[in-house]
Amino acid sequence: MSLAITGKTAIITGAAHGIGLAIARHFIDRGAHVMCADIDEAKLNAEFGDEARNDGPVRIFAGDLCQKLTVNNLLSATVDAYDRIDILINSARAFAPCDPLEPIQDVLEDMLRQNMMGALRLSQMTAKRMISLAEKENRTTGEVGTIINVSTLAAQRAQPELLAYSIACAAQDQATRSLAVALAPYRIRVNGVSFASVMSASLQAALKENGDWREAIVAGTPMGRIAPPSELAETVQYLASSGAGFVTGQVIQVDGGRSVIDPIAVPVY
Repeated sequence: MSLAITGKTAIITGAAHGIGLAIARHFIDRGAHVMCADIDEAKLNAEFGDEARNDGPVRIFAGDLCQKLTVNNLLSATVDAYDRIDILINSARAFAPCDPLEPIQDVLEDMLRQNMMGALRLSQMTAKRMISLAEKENRTTGEVGTIINVSTLAAQRAQPELLAYSIACAAQDQATRSLAVALAPYRIRVNGVSFASVMSASLQAALKENGDWREAIVAGTPMGRIAPPSELAETVQYLASSGAGFVTGQVIQVDGGRSVIDPIAVPVY
């Protein structure tokens, strides 16, 4: 089974922080051409600015990917740099708690817009670009592209204080399955990676304010630890590689077994 991604072109959103940053670094280290996208331009420059100044495997793109024009500009910048798009990884996420007994319209709309609608639009527009490039190059066999969505266990667990966030994560997982079926005839695979007990940027920030949560998370995770985001990146690489060539429509749990039991009353970040 080949897990190679050398020479492939990947767009990775949320690449300036946490899990997105870990995935971007992982793909760069394994020889992929990576367009690192994030709304945080300062952090993008701090992480990748020196590398992106060369005509090498790294480029950066700053902008609000919930805007259609910005998405078009991202896709054009990627094709201009590398002539193709093989992989899209939607790892940008926004997190906000809410009071489940109060109207949540604003919070829900924001969570859906940032965690589901933005990724869905980017996936649709990227798929169209992948198909167009394949037709232009007369690629009639082989994989045209792959799309990977990063989600969390919140999509499956009822935590009232995360009502809006959980709905958005669940919607993203369903979008993964629906797009997988829609894009299969075009030879584009769509999968998801759902995580828990992984040191995301939001979990790291939460643990600074709630240090006692660490013990609860570790105790409630069968494998007895919180994983670094690099372990999630390994699964993303598998889904992006030819080794997963017959895998589509799946949301893979990367959580140390937490989804099997999950007795923790700690929010899933």
